[in-house]
Amino acid sequence: MSLPTIKWASKRGDERQWRNTDAMFRAVVGGAGLVVAGVLAHSLVLVVFGVPLLVSAALATRKLDREPTVSVPQSVGTVGSGQGVEVKFDIEADPDAELVALRAPRPGTLGVGRVHLMPAKIGEVRTELRHAGWGDSVALRPDYLFAGPDGLQVHGPHLSVELWRRVLPPVSLLPAGPLSPRPSGLVGVHRSPRPGDSTELRDIRPFHSGDQLKRIDWRVSLRASAATGVLTPHVREYHADADATLILAIDTRVDVGPNIGEWSLAVLGTAVRPDGSLDTAVRAATALGASYLRQGDRVGLVDLGRPHLSLQPGSGTRQLLRLRHQLVTCSRAVGYASKPILRPQQAPSGALVIVFSPFLDDAVIDLTATVVRRGTRVLAMDLLPERLVPAAREPYGRAVLEVLRAEHAVRLETLRQHGIPVMRWGGQVPGMLRSLARGRRR
Repeated sequence: MSLPTIKWASKRGDERQWRNTDAMFRAVVGGAGLVVAGVLAHSLVLVVFGVPLLVSAALATRKLDREPTVSVPQSVGTVGSGQGVEVKFDIEADPDAELVALRAPRPGTLGVGRVHLMPAKIGEVRTELRHAGWGDSVALRPDYLFAGPDGLQVHGPHLSVELWRRVLPPVSLLPAGPLSPRPSGLVGVHRSPRPGDSTELRDIRPFHSGDQLKRIDWRVSLRASAATGVLTPHVREYHADADATLILAIDTRVDVGPNIGEWSLAVLGTAVRPDGSLDTAVRAATALGASYLRQGDRVGLVDLGRPHLSLQPGSGTRQLLRLRHQLVTCSRAVGYASKPILRPQQAPSGALVIVFSPFLDDAVIDLTATVVRRGTRVLAMDLLPERLVPAAREPYGRAVLEVLRAEHAVRLETLRQHGIPVMRWGGQVPGMLRSLARGRRR
């Protein structure tokens, strides 16, 4: 006998106890009606059809007093994007229960999931969930319903508590170009103007008190002594290795996608639009941060909309983990702010600041120009989608799109006039960074 139609959003107050279904009512009424009609009409066929219904209803009226449960042990609270996580469902049912209908809605399905029918005595079910996106979202919500013999009694449906999980942005490494050196911790791979211990020759000079004897270049010393007649030792001086500082400044005040008509609408299930400007900014910032942290540089994060969510520059794998966590925190608080803020102490002298923004207002342009006037090197990352779709139901949708593109082009030209390189996220990023570093040395 098939299960009755499951209404997961049931408003009845008796879903916490075993109850008869409509199939039980139809079995009793239909079976009794067929038997009575067969007796009155002296028809054995009607009695033969009615008795099995009454027998099945009588067998299904066995007392089911144990409350069944489906529990999910607490799993890993933080995973990386694309990482699979094994989830186990522990099922405890009444010995007389026959079936369990289990539904596990996943993120991105907006509460809709497949219903799986299994024997109630299965004990446990294991499955693997894989998160394709990133951010704080509902990881799992197991909904379930138990059925007794022949599905004539049910317990539920039960809407379980949602389990939340933080999914960190994916890390995609790129061939990072050299940044301007900033001798802070002297742990990086970039050349510093100051002398120190390295493998790149800086100068050859006469020996001074305190120099190491192993640095003496005897060939140069002998040639100098042959010219002057006095033996004057000369030593080799090398460049110091320095670490560069990269500041990732993300504009979290706006999050736009290709469709202009959806800019004012909330995003269901998550705070970030898939493939929107903020999604691209987070993925680009993670890739750049991971690439430069890999070569020993220092990376920091600045939230232009909410400066208190910023992250101080640091190095190492721990800084990468902190950066990914902080990017999720910043994206969760996405929303309008009065004006972007980038304080001078958030961008150290000699650092390179990359501003991730769709540049839809003049405030972020003024801020970027102000940072350049402080003497800080700035690179603008334009995140406005290339192919914008006008609002379909607006009579002036096409005109709004043209005005938007014109204003955006003027803002980008203003950045270029201030000497700020403007580029889009893609394969040109490493080459642009390398060209900036070469221009700095020249």
